[in-house]
Amino acid sequence: MKPTDRVALYARVSTQDQTCENQLLELRRYAEARGWQSVEYVDHAISGAKDRRPALDQLTADVRRHKVSTVVCWRLDRLGRNLRHLVLLLDEWQARGVAFVTLGEGIDTSTAAGRLVAGVLGSIAEFERARIQERIRAGLTRARAQGKRLGRRRNRAVEALDGCDGLSHAAAAARLGVSAPTVKRWRRERRQGGSKSLSSVA
Repeated sequence: MKPTDRVALYARVSTQDQTCENQLLELRRYAEARGWQSVEYVDHAISGAKDRRPALDQLTADVRRHKVSTVVCWRLDRLGRNLRHLVLLLDEWQARGVAFVTLGEGIDTSTAAGRLVAGVLGSIAEFERARIQERIRAGLTRARAQGKRLGRRRNRAVEALDGCDGLSHAAAAARLGVSAPTVKRWRRERRQGGSKSLSSVA
């Protein structure tokens, strides 16, 4: 790749209480070390399960206009957690001669080995998301069996917390796929006796 080629740095976080800055610092260092010109595409508070995101949509449009030669992400799950969406994106970029690089997994789709690893890791990301959804559904079923009558938002949060008793905020957040501050807020509201609805799962 020529130093004059423009590289896209893509970063994403799922909730308002998270920041992309740590991702961006590493991405900028990576681009600068290689003498690459870069432009940043950042999605705040948007789930990786969503195919449509403002910054990702703009990135896709710029790829199609041949404004981007390489896309660099901090980790594969920042780009997405839906395997089908990931595969479609990477296939389109490859067809347009655009490489995809992740810092965390060392993926580089300009190589055959990189394309293989990207597919495997994408499957793992989708599997983990499915596990979280299964735990949520199981908690909802358990809550109904116990005769709990809860509002829709409160129901989702309470049933999710039911399977995390004894875990730290950080451990519960990792299990549920939300931030630690979100888990802390849910638990505080639950202790208050349900005087207000809990926030929905991020």
